Amino acid sequence: MSRVSLKGIIDMHVHTNPDLRLRAYDDFELMEAGIRVGARAIVIKTYQGTTADRAYLCNRYNRLAHGDTNGFTVFGSITLNRVVGGINPKAVDVALKLGAKVVWLPTQSARNHLEKNGQDTSECVEVVRDGKIVPELEALFSLIKDHNAVLGTAHISPKETYTVVEVARKAGVKNIVVTHPEWWVVGMSVEDQIRLVKDYDVILERCYAQNMGSGKYKSNLPSNVEIIKEVGYKNVMVDTDGGQVENPHWELAMEEYMQYLVDHGIPEEHVSYMTRTIPSRLLGLEET
Repeated sequence: MSRVSLKGIIDMHVHTNPDLRLRAYDDFELMEAGIRVGARAIVIKTYQGTTADRAYLCNRYNRLAHGDTNGFTVFGSITLNRVVGGINPKAVDVALKLGAKVVWLPTQSARNHLEKNGQDTSECVEVVRDGKIVPELEALFSLIKDHNAVLGTAHISPKETYTVVEVARKAGVKNIVVTHPEWWVVGMSVEDQIRLVKDYDVILERCYAQNMGSGKYKSNLPSNVEIIKEVGYKNVMVDTDGGQVENPHWELAMEEYMQYLVDHGIPEEHVSYMTRTIPSRLLGLEET
C-alpha cells in the first residue's frame, strides 16, 4: 500500500492551548506542525468562546516568520457555551466579522451533554424548547447564511439535531456539519446519520477517536470506514477533533486516520475528497 500524504489537507476541528484543559500543542505549535506536513488549513476550536483573534495572530506570525510562502492558514471559530452567553447572535456577529468560519452550537453547556454526563442541567444552553428552536437561533442562522459560514451541531442530541438542521436549511444555511455523530455523548445511530444525509444533504464529521471518560479514548476508525460505505464519501468529512495529550499529536493522528481508510478499501481519491475538497468548499477556499 502507498503511504498517504498530508499535503493540502484541511482539518476543521482541532483543540489547542490556551485552554482550561491541557492540550498537546498551543496555537503556534499546531501552526508549525501544519506547515511542516504541508497542510492547507486548520480550524482551531475552544469550548471557552472564540478563536478568531488567535487565528489572526497565527497567520500574522506565519507571514512574519515564514514569508507567507507556505500557503497554510489557521481559521477561527466560536462555540456557543454559557461562557459567551449561549445562543448569542451579537457574539457570533463579532466573531464572524473577525474572520471566524465555524459556529458551533453548545458543547459542554448543551443539555444533552450535561444529561449524558450526569451533570446539573439548570444552566444549560437550550437550542430546542417544546419541540421548536429557541428564537435566538433564527438570528444566528441569518448571520451564518450572510457570512457563508459553517454551522456545527456540536454536542446536542440527535432529536435536537433534526429540528435544528431542518430550520437551518429552510433559513438558507448552506454549510451544515453534524459534529462527531459517532461519539457516545451525541449518540446518533447509523440509521439517523443516513437519514440526515438523505433528507438534508448534511456533512457528517467523523473524527479520529472519542472520549470515553477518565482520559480513555476509543478509536473510531473501524466505524468510520463503515459509515463512508453506507452514506458515500461525498457526505463524510475526515477530521481529528485532535489536541488531546492522551492521543497522538495532530499530524500523526491525521496520517494514521487517512492511512487506515486507504488500507481498508477507501480509494485515495475518496480520502482526498473528504480531507481536501469538502473542507475547501466549506471554508470558501478555491480547490487546488
